[in-house]
Amino acid sequence: MNFLHKSHILVVDDDAQICELIADYLSKHGLRVSIAHNGFEMRRQLKKAKIDLIVLDVMMPGDDGITLCRQLREESEVMIIMLSASGEEADRVVGLEIGADDYLCKPFNPRELLARIKALLRRAAGPLAEKRKASAVASMPNIRFLDWVLDRNKRRLMASGDIAIPLSAGEYELLIAFIEHPQRTLNRDQLLDLTRGREAGPFDRTIDVQVARLRKKIEIDPKNPRVIITVRGGGYQFTPEVAPENDV
Repeated sequence: MNFLHKSHILVVDDDAQICELIADYLSKHGLRVSIAHNGFEMRRQLKKAKIDLIVLDVMMPGDDGITLCRQLREESEVMIIMLSASGEEADRVVGLEIGADDYLCKPFNPRELLARIKALLRRAAGPLAEKRKASAVASMPNIRFLDWVLDRNKRRLMASGDIAIPLSAGEYELLIAFIEHPQRTLNRDQLLDLTRGREAGPFDRTIDVQVARLRKKIEIDPKNPRVIITVRGGGYQFTPEVAPENDV
C-alpha cells in the first residue's frame, strides 16, 4: 500500500505512554507519526506540516477531544479517529455527529487502529475504485445535482453563488455513494460497504448519523428531507438526477 508511506498521522493524547506506543506501532508499519499532548500542541503541528489523519483522544485536560473535533471540523476536512475510554453508544454517536470519521474505544488492539487508519486512507487515496468503474457517474470530474456542484478533484461541494460547503471524509464518501446510485434505494449494509468496506453490526448507527449530518448541509429542511429520503424498511434513496456540470 504505497499511499501509507506518504501519509502523516497526528496522535493527540495527554497520555505520553499511549502516544509513544501508538507512534511506535504505526511507524513500524510505514506511517509517519507526530505527537501532540493537548490542543495547543495539536494546532502547532497542524501549522508545521500537512496532516492526513488525526487520532484524537476524548478525555484531555483543557480543550477535550469533543471540543477539538468540533473546532477542526469547522475549519478542516482532515480525517479524525476518536479514542475514548467510554464504551457507551451515546458517546460514540456524539463523536460521529460532531464530525469524527471513526470512533474506537479504549483499550484497543493497535492492529485494529491500524486497520481503521488504512481504511480511511484508502478511501481518501482512491476509494472504491473498482466499484465505481461500473458507474457512468464515476467518470464525471464535476457533478451537478439540483443547485449543487461536487468537484471530485478538489473533494469540494459548491452551493449556488460559489459557496464552498465543507464535508468530512465520511460525508464526502457517503455523498459519492448516493450520487453514483441515484434514485436507487440503498440499505445500511450497502452504504457501509460502499463507504467503509464493511457490514453493519446489529446496533451500528454510523450510516444514520452520517446521513443526518449530510442532510443538514444539503437539505432545505433537514427534518423533512427531499434530497435523501428514508425508505421505510429499505434504507435511503438519493432522489435528484445527476449530470456532468458542463451538460447543465
